[in-house]
Amino acid sequence: MPVLYLVRHGPTHERTMVGHRDVPVDLSDTAQIARVSAALPRNGLVVSSDLQRAALTASALEDGRDRLPHDPDLREFDFGQWDGMPFADVARDWPDLSRRYWEAPGDIAPPDGESWNAAAARVSGAVDRLMRAHPRRPLIIVAHFGAILTQVQRAAGVTAYLTLAHRIDNFSITELQHSPRWGVARINHLP
Repeated sequence: MPVLYLVRHGPTHERTMVGHRDVPVDLSDTAQIARVSAALPRNGLVVSSDLQRAALTASALEDGRDRLPHDPDLREFDFGQWDGMPFADVARDWPDLSRRYWEAPGDIAPPDGESWNAAAARVSGAVDRLMRAHPRRPLIIVAHFGAILTQVQRAAGVTAYLTLAHRIDNFSITELQHSPRWGVARINHLP
């Protein structure tokens, strides 16, 4: 039974929208990193997005586990022109579009960015490839808020809008199972 342990990367301390922009991560909380690592399966395969906030978090959690190459398809949503902008500025400059983007996630995309559905298809494709390639090993996927939520939606079988109500904290573990259908074991677990 494939089991996914989706870990959100460490904090970035950004106060703006962060999608594909490659920003630094704060890994100074070594006690929290040790707790997260201890809560993950020892035989798990570690893989991450190629953005440094996920890749460096994965390295900190690796702890002797086998590591797979970074996968750019596990990146956060591409916020296009909104990347790097404060949420309030996005709401001011694109009031209707930004409201629809959050209230009716699906095919609506930021200017030059990607929609919920496009990001979900990208992340799901990567997860499916990983599960096919490693069907008997737990996968520890270090990724981003949006990427994790797309898989929660998939496993829970609910709308994207309802999925957005979930918190996904930095260093949290979301555990999903696939046997033969998707199931949610826990969301946003902080060891």
